[in-house]
Amino acid sequence: MSVAVLSASGIVYAKFNDVNEGVVTTDVIAPEVKQAGVKPLDGAVDILLVGLDSREDAYGNPLPKEVMDLLHAGVNDGEKNTDTMILVHIPVDGRRAVAISFPRDTWVEVAGGFGKHKLNSAFVYKYNDVMKNEKSLTGKQAQEKAKQEGRKNLIATIEGLIGKAVTIDRYAEVNLGSFYEITKAIGGVEVCLNNPVDEWRSGARLPAGKQTIEGAAALSFVRQRYELPNGDLDRIVRQQVFIGALAHKVLSTGVLTDLTKLNALVEAIKKSVVLSTGWDVTTFAQQMQGLSSGAIDFHTIPTLGGAKIGGADVIRVDPKQVNEFVTSLTRDERTAPPSSSTQPKAPPSSTTVPPNSDTKVTVDVRNASSETGLATAVQNILAGKGFLRGAVGDAPARQRTSTLFHRPGEQANAERVNVELGGQFKLTADSSLKTGQVRAVLGDDFPTAMGRALSGQTGPVAQGSPTTPSQPSSSASLPPSAPPINADGVTCVN
Repeated sequence: MSVAVLSASGIVYAKFNDVNEGVVTTDVIAPEVKQAGVKPLDGAVDILLVGLDSREDAYGNPLPKEVMDLLHAGVNDGEKNTDTMILVHIPVDGRRAVAISFPRDTWVEVAGGFGKHKLNSAFVYKYNDVMKNEKSLTGKQAQEKAKQEGRKNLIATIEGLIGKAVTIDRYAEVNLGSFYEITKAIGGVEVCLNNPVDEWRSGARLPAGKQTIEGAAALSFVRQRYELPNGDLDRIVRQQVFIGALAHKVLSTGVLTDLTKLNALVEAIKKSVVLSTGWDVTTFAQQMQGLSSGAIDFHTIPTLGGAKIGGADVIRVDPKQVNEFVTSLTRDERTAPPSSSTQPKAPPSSTTVPPNSDTKVTVDVRNASSETGLATAVQNILAGKGFLRGAVGDAPARQRTSTLFHRPGEQANAERVNVELGGQFKLTADSSLKTGQVRAVLGDDFPTAMGRALSGQTGPVAQGSPTTPSQPSSSASLPPSAPPINADGVTCVN
């Protein structure tokens, strides 16, 4: 048995080495950061996963017409837009991962001196600038240089948005053909829809319920954004559950022990994925061998709703809030700032709490009010303030008074939560709670105005049809009732 396991592992790592030798690479990571990436894992890994709306393969060759028709790729009007941007953070032990999505329409300061624009344009602004001003290169060489600089500008823009929360040290880029090639290679992935869809632009024609998708259906699943209740924000959720399903399939089943599927997966990666140079895929696979699909969680940065700027629908964000949110999800035990030993601890009955205390508090949120969708929204707000995410759900019964439950002797933790939620909660000790745990129960006295502000108001359903190709509204905030997404299992989505 041991020999068989070691032999299979040897085959897997040999195939990953094949990826090293055949995958397209791009030099976009700073030299000092890139050099650290080839060493054994001694620090967190932060990967920027980018989906480029490109009609080319990884080598810059146009996708065949028959493939374009099959994929319902549509009009070639934005192939340099980065419509999917996900930061994947893997802590020092390599046994869990956090994936954080950035909406494409996020209104940000674009790096390179281009001013404020949508986040998905950071790549193309620099690309066009290089193509216009680069005189020493022509043709394909100029295009490759422009792509490289565009990727660097996107990385710099996202790092500018999240502040010093993380430093991106790996880059992975997929194109339209990637979803087709990779899902076909592994035999599809399982997803679930709340309702059937039939949307002509993306070609999404899928029934309700659980189903296995691959190829063109997989691409349409992640690309659809018209006729969704929350527009592009629902598409982000689609992308998250799809990537989660992909990870679940690879990590939890026999893909890595099925030589036929493994060969097909490696070939698909080489054709459709671009990786940053200095990324040793074989070493990375060895470092991540303890990762399970149940240890991959997906989140989306907090937003402030939509706005019209220059005639375009954009999504507003508070960079400080985004930084705090990302920091709360990526702060590892080894790198977290230590609690000050010089500050006197507050007594259990103290009502004065340092607002920036480094003590880690996990908050469970239960909704016992008549207003739907508050629990998830309140937890998102608290996570943006640096609290750790606990369980979310509805309370078993309605109640009038909002209450914060804390472990005996840890009232200070509940006070910190109370300050962030307006100070109207009753504080109650509960010996069943663990150290550092607080449970927030939102009652009917939770102010209606504050509740709506926290949960956000979803915009109208986009009225897209073959005769009225309207854009989905960007005024929608994240669906407050959306369940948390984890790669272990199937979450039904819009």
